Amino acid sequence: MTMSDPIADMLTRIRNANTAKHDTVDVPASKMKTAIAEILLNEGYIAKYDIVADGNFNTIHITLKYGADKNEKVISGLKRISKPGLRVYANSADIPKVLGGLGTAIISTNKGVITDKEARKQGVGGEVLCFVW
Repeated sequence: MTMSDPIADMLTRIRNANTAKHDTVDVPASKMKTAIAEILLNEGYIAKYDIVADGNFNTIHITLKYGADKNEKVISGLKRISKPGLRVYANSADIPKVLGGLGTAIISTNKGVITDKEARKQGVGGEVLCFVW
């Protein structure tokens, strides 16, 4: 069976692993998911990620990040915004702020997959993929 929304599957796997206090989570790889993992790493939400070749398929091996003890989560929430059934686009003036600027919106633009802050700086809009806080 084919998956209709692989990005939502990635976010759900990260959310579930974070709730269950797992150290790592594996996600099937794609260019879009790798770009999202890179943003999560740069924004400090995950510790690291590696792309592992498993025969014919590649997998993204994500290491989650926690506070001093595992009860303190770095990722409080992940929410998919633009879905296959209802795409959500924003121009450069209407890019949403997550929790008043405390969170991060991940946006797919013609300049690549970037954060909301970077999109405002470059003056570009695009498809709002997800919110992370």
